[in-house]
Amino acid sequence: MKRGFILLCITLSLVSCKDEKKVNKAFANHLESRLSQNKENIYQFSVKDLSGTDFNFADLKGSKIMIVNTASKCGLTPQYKQLQELYDTYKDQNFTIVGFPANNFLWQEPGTDSEIATFCKENFGVTFPMMNKISVKGKDMHEVYKFLTQKNKNGLEDSKVSWNFQKYLLNENGEVVRVISPKTLPNDPSIIEWIEN
Repeated sequence: MKRGFILLCITLSLVSCKDEKKVNKAFANHLESRLSQNKENIYQFSVKDLSGTDFNFADLKGSKIMIVNTASKCGLTPQYKQLQELYDTYKDQNFTIVGFPANNFLWQEPGTDSEIATFCKENFGVTFPMMNKISVKGKDMHEVYKFLTQKNKNGLEDSKVSWNFQKYLLNENGEVVRVISPKTLPNDPSIIEWIEN
């Protein structure tokens, strides 16, 4: 009798564990589904470029986008050259780059929007869209970067902008698909492959 009771208890506990796992999995799937339904895209944002003109991300629908925070006095500033070369190569193939100057890292972007525009043009011939200077971290983080760095908004992952020239890759639907380290060059083979496929 005791043995049967013990076996019954063990069986019931195994069944309830299985049921609990099923319930947990169903709940996780439900949460994932809700997150993807609430996932935002870049098209909701309108910003100003370096000349003060409105720039609407909705105009980029159907294009792959690289968003990069830039600085004029950083050891990584020469990446402007590769960014421009990448833009020149793929701008007619549904790809664009959008730069956001930011002064968040050791005050390496101290200039005004006008000074930044002159620096970019004179030193690197930059023609890809450059927005006005913003903050990419902290309490005054710009809304675009809240979207890029928060999983509950972008549906991919939480991230932090670790330094100048961190890159965010967005697909043709305006969704974040990859976060690229500042030290990874814009013409890295993995980025080229992503653009071409």
